[in-house]
Amino acid sequence: MKNGIRLSALGGVILAGALALSACGSDDNTDGNTAATANKGDCVEATVNAAGSSAQKNAVDEWIKGYTANCAGATLNYNPSGSGAGIEAFSSGQAAFAGSDSALKPDEVAAAQQRCKGGTPLNLPMVVGPVAVAYNLEGVDGLQLSPTTLAGIFANKITTWNDPAIVKDNPDAKLPGDKITTVHRADESGTTDNFTKYLAAAAPDVWKFEGGKLWTAPGGQGGTKSDGVTTLVKQSKGSIGYIEMSYAENAGLSTARIKNGAGEFAELSTDSASKALAGAEVVGTGNDLAMKLDYNTKTAGAYPIVMLTYEIACESGLEGDEGRFVKSFLTYTASAEGQNAIAGLGYAPLPEEVASKVRASVAAIK
Repeated sequence: MKNGIRLSALGGVILAGALALSACGSDDNTDGNTAATANKGDCVEATVNAAGSSAQKNAVDEWIKGYTANCAGATLNYNPSGSGAGIEAFSSGQAAFAGSDSALKPDEVAAAQQRCKGGTPLNLPMVVGPVAVAYNLEGVDGLQLSPTTLAGIFANKITTWNDPAIVKDNPDAKLPGDKITTVHRADESGTTDNFTKYLAAAAPDVWKFEGGKLWTAPGGQGGTKSDGVTTLVKQSKGSIGYIEMSYAENAGLSTARIKNGAGEFAELSTDSASKALAGAEVVGTGNDLAMKLDYNTKTAGAYPIVMLTYEIACESGLEGDEGRFVKSFLTYTASAEGQNAIAGLGYAPLPEEVASKVRASVAAIK
């Protein structure tokens, strides 16, 4: 039975999450907000490995700080290897939990259940991440793109910046005739999964390619992980790519306004991204909180390209300190303190309607 709620508003370099207590006090970028740390004693002193979504890397780094600040001996090593690699690491027993920018696919559930020793693998929404359409086009600020134009660009059907479709979306802009270079993820990525789901839903007459974590459209350049796409867009004039908002902001890249279902060209922000969740629905059962997003949202001011990054964890079956650590850490990340800790990093905190359900699901982990 569906929960049916509506919302109102190990490849790669391992990033060591172990932070010395002396460093936690001096390397805190939460503007002195001590409420963003986990309460003393509410932690498990263990060393745990996790892997997955690079989109949530900056959030996980901040959560590690908050969690370990009052807990000597707690260490989380998070490898931002990408959603696909993270799920594989989790299912093969190399990671205690995985970060994924999309819920488990049917063909991934069986391996995850085996990892959980027959228990239920849970999709737990933890990070709301706006997907930025970042571009590098000198002299053009405030680029506006409709879904069909955006789909045409990434389908390699619109190949120059002064194409009539782009001109129509930007009647007051001086667009050059430069060739467009599209940039996509070369590795399996939940960001790709969400971006292509958006294109398929918002521009079905144009976007005819198979979805999923792996990019299947022709042409363009591939960048490994979010950092790779960001670097290619930043270095390549005339380029355009899709990355998480936090990466675009940190790199100082321009981002496009995207036309939503209400006919507005919405500017990218955490507030406009939160508004896009108005039509999202929980489609998981029990404590599984897999969600379906409405990419054609008609909510006023809503930026339509968003993704939920899930933590994939066992409801039961993960034993010992490892299991206790996962429950404790996710209790913190889902708390008001944990969500507030990432609010200034290009992420939108979970709406309370969702956060309360996530907290209940985490509390049920045993």
